[in-house]
Amino acid sequence: MSKERFLKENLKVGEKYAGLLLGKDGMPDQHIFLLPGEAESIEWAPAKEWATSIGGELPTRREQSLLFANLKEEFASAWYWSVEPSGTGWAWYQHFSRGDQYCDHTRNALRARAVRRLVIE
Repeated sequence: MSKERFLKENLKVGEKYAGLLLGKDGMPDQHIFLLPGEAESIEWAPAKEWATSIGGELPTRREQSLLFANLKEEFASAWYWSVEPSGTGWAWYQHFSRGDQYCDHTRNALRARAVRRLVIE
């Protein structure tokens, strides 16, 4: 299937195609789509709820790396939450001007974007 046909059949209004994320540790390969919209100045738990409310999920750290590589221009030069916790009360996030990833308290107010995954079977 051509890329144009794939996108026509799978890309929803307002979404951006981020690319293919290869499966790891037995997980399947997945196509990653960046959903429209952004939450600003939001703690981690409410950010996860927000992402679910718009039909997506916060991206994983690997997905954030893919987003940085392929859709960096869709992000402000700021910190964005990932879905990945790092111990109790901590979670990972990424800066979208440099690509740095760190973990910090989940009560900090950062930005959030949501992704949708299409599993390749």
